[in-house]
Amino acid sequence: MSAPYSQDSRNKVLGAFDRGMKTGEIARAFGVSPSWLRRVKQRRRENGETTPRPMGGKRFEKIDRVKLARLVAARPDATLAELRESLGILCAISAIGTALQKLGLSYKKRRSMPRNRSGRTSPGGAPSGFSGGRVSIRVG
Repeated sequence: MSAPYSQDSRNKVLGAFDRGMKTGEIARAFGVSPSWLRRVKQRRRENGETTPRPMGGKRFEKIDRVKLARLVAARPDATLAELRESLGILCAISAIGTALQKLGLSYKKRRSMPRNRSGRTSPGGAPSGFSGGRVSIRVG
């Protein structure tokens, strides 16, 4: 997303509008889009605002990271959905995952589990998808 127009540009286009110029004329003269110009005029008319509004970004965070870290310490095997329920907030499960990443925590398999008993299923060095069986070519 590009940066907002400067306050000087806003004042110039609004001044041109106040002098009686039409929206299309002002847009061509100052190299701005007619839709942006209409929004600037509308914001001044309805709210008295001429300055750009803040762009993007989060305004607040729902998740208390300290409480989340305590919950994970108490129950390290809890799922993201269970953590969300324990926090008692309404948010996306992905938001819990993002908060855990910001805390430096990530989901890891439990190290106390025994290794998988199944062995390799393809010969070593075989290309991916190789089944080890014979290849037959049907002729005719």
